[in-house]
Amino acid sequence: MKSRFQGIRALAAGAAASVAMASFAGAAFAEELLGQPTPGGIGLQTAASPLKHQAHFFHDGVLLPVITGICLLVLGLLIWVIVRYNKRANPTPARWSHNTPVEIVWTVMPVMILMVIAIFSFRLLFAYHDMPRADVTVKATGYQWYWGYEYPDLEIGEYISNMLPEDEAKARGVPYRLATTEPIVVPVGKVVRVLTTGADVIHSFAVPSFGVIADSIPGRVNETWFKAEKVGTYYGNCRELCGVDHAFMPVEVKAVTQAEFDAWVASKGGKAAAPTATTLDQASEAGAAAPADAEASAATAPAAPAAAPAAPAAPAAQ
Repeated sequence: MKSRFQGIRALAAGAAASVAMASFAGAAFAEELLGQPTPGGIGLQTAASPLKHQAHFFHDGVLLPVITGICLLVLGLLIWVIVRYNKRANPTPARWSHNTPVEIVWTVMPVMILMVIAIFSFRLLFAYHDMPRADVTVKATGYQWYWGYEYPDLEIGEYISNMLPEDEAKARGVPYRLATTEPIVVPVGKVVRVLTTGADVIHSFAVPSFGVIADSIPGRVNETWFKAEKVGTYYGNCRELCGVDHAFMPVEVKAVTQAEFDAWVASKGGKAAAPTATTLDQASEAGAAAPADAEASAATAPAAPAAAPAAPAAPAAQ
């Protein structure tokens, strides 16, 4: 009796702890931080780029329902088997070992589930590889154990980005082991192409808020892209086990306005940015619309008055 009471008490304590944890996580989820992990948060980091929004849909709208459904189905089958076929309820077990309809169902159902997942998975994969025309190109080189960044199109040579020391991070009020001495600076709302490689061993460039991750392999250049939707600071890190200080080579991306980005480029000694792909697209759309507007204006303009009749010629001099 005492053992049963202790078991009930432990179960109640566990349930209370679960409720407290769920409420704490819910509060943390309501105050989710942008561009960095949220302590006690639930789910993926807040999306800040088109690719990450699609990744959220794939995870929350496709994978989680499928996983939940499979878990509930298996749990229901286990409970049914335990209740229906235990020794007390079924003292004389059946002696057959095969059931063709059941075997067909448990073979076809997983195949169909995987086909549905594959449709959305391939769609997301194509979105990652279907990069729009880039406005800014950043080359990220992984070293043991820091990053080097350069902007080839803007003639900004490589600069080194190390993890910010703890005392300096606390003084600035930025997250330790995520903030860096020199961040990547990009204009908000513009397509940024990232070319990444490794100088010594395999590293991996990753920024979770953008849904970006690409291996940095020596002797090879990989490509990925993102488009920051909001001004702010976004953190990532190396995702490949690259040595003893693997955990100390973070990635920091600052998304700023175009004017702030131009000022930063000038401070780095880079050349003025050429018209971006977005600007060129807008200009081409405006140019295509201009002839149509001119034709419409000409069609709706009032007709010019007819020319006055010519005056009679003067009589010839005598």
